[in-house]
Amino acid sequence: MKKIASKSIWIRSVVIITGLTIFITMGWSMYQRDASKTPIPPTNPTYRAAYHFTVPDKWKNDPQRPIYMDGKYHYYYLYNRDYPEKNGTEWRHATSTDLVHWQDEGVSIPKYTNPNGDPWSGSVVSDDNNSAGFGKGALVAIVTQPSANGGKQEQFLWYSLDKGKTFTSYSDTPVMKNPGTRDFRDPKIIWDMRSNKWIMVMAEGTKIGFYESDNLKKWHYMSGFSTENIGLVECPDLYQMRADDGTYKWILGASANGKSTGEPNTYAYWTGNFDGNHFSPDDSKPEWLDYGFDWYGAVTFEEGKGNDKYSHRYALAWMNNWDYANNTPTLKEGFNGMDSIVRQIRLKQVDGLGYRLVSQPIEALKQLPTSMKSFEQIRVNGTYTLPVKAEAYQLEADISWSTLKNAGLRLRESKDGKRHVDVGVSLEGQYSYVNRGYTGQPDQSGAYVESKAPFDVNHKNVHLKILVDKTSIEVFVDDGAVVHSNLIFPRMDDQGITLFADGGTAIFKNVVINNFIK
Repeated sequence: MKKIASKSIWIRSVVIITGLTIFITMGWSMYQRDASKTPIPPTNPTYRAAYHFTVPDKWKNDPQRPIYMDGKYHYYYLYNRDYPEKNGTEWRHATSTDLVHWQDEGVSIPKYTNPNGDPWSGSVVSDDNNSAGFGKGALVAIVTQPSANGGKQEQFLWYSLDKGKTFTSYSDTPVMKNPGTRDFRDPKIIWDMRSNKWIMVMAEGTKIGFYESDNLKKWHYMSGFSTENIGLVECPDLYQMRADDGTYKWILGASANGKSTGEPNTYAYWTGNFDGNHFSPDDSKPEWLDYGFDWYGAVTFEEGKGNDKYSHRYALAWMNNWDYANNTPTLKEGFNGMDSIVRQIRLKQVDGLGYRLVSQPIEALKQLPTSMKSFEQIRVNGTYTLPVKAEAYQLEADISWSTLKNAGLRLRESKDGKRHVDVGVSLEGQYSYVNRGYTGQPDQSGAYVESKAPFDVNHKNVHLKILVDKTSIEVFVDDGAVVHSNLIFPRMDDQGITLFADGGTAIFKNVVINNFIK
């Protein structure tokens, strides 16, 4: 993926710095406004997330696929220590045993240490068979850099012999030269046991390229998969899963932009077959792993501790959007960058629709609750405010109805009811939604206010699992068949929860709120 350091690198740097200067000059009161347009100053000393991964300081964007080694997940991400004054990303390292609590390990691949500029996205693998010759179990990263050869996007090899703490540049010469295309980046590598070779997928404009190698140093082109109506693809992904009916399927994924056709700007994927050389999709039209505005540059990875690597995977993404990447109240605290929670994904056979990925929050989040409130059943015709205040929590609820227009919850609500983020289902519009238009949020253009996803109203019920943090909301609809991930910037003292139903009566059952802050 193109970084803050390189998306039209010089022009982008001027735009970012100019935009930040204007932003700071205008001040916080002109930036975050409530529904009545009254300036709202922050009232809490920190906007740092309570349970999401955040960069220690400065800037982060693309996650790199974590790998499991010696009892820990090793996670690398793009980091800019010079933000916002200067550009250029490097790989910063963090470790975790549970994918919830993280330990910062510092920078592993520093920027501007060879003639080929700064390291962008790529992937790291454990070379257990010593195919590259650096030693059995050496970590090998293939990374995009804007090479000294005219700034072309080319692929360079870095290796680590100290379990990922530091990486060494193998050569100033790329292991994959640019074939003559403008976009040639974000390599993702897997080991194919059937053909006993390394497989790489590459983002090449609107195409995903497939490559093979025996030694991670010499790569050969095999085939390409062309996409339509989803813009430039970035951060491609390839893996195999076993569906709930026992069928094995390959999944090809990529971060993509479907805005031109009313689709999300998140992670598109296709199910199908990969024969070791070509990918054949079940349908040329992609599905989407998230319908929100802020789930980009996503990576998926295997559970390190599990023996069955096909039944489920994990996924996480950068919670931001390039259209407003520098708009966040955390800038006042010296950092800009957060990831989604890690979610578990499974492949499910859906009658009449084929195979779909479904998502659930990772089980380890259950370690976090410090207090719990529950309500067995509440009938609502209009609104009902719960006797609960919370700012970082998980909420679950079952909602049912017979005749209704709209139902859901107002979260992070102010005492006067004017500020809130709305989550629910529109029976008239036949969609689930998250509407952040009544609270602080990053998009000042008004183009990204309400995220929507198709909803089957014939069921007359919905299950919602909602994760709220200081500056984010992630909504899992009907056991994760649909997910909305969005940034929100409410006042810290806006902590109300109100149930609502329009055009009839809704029954809220099994409402459970696990508060993640004491």
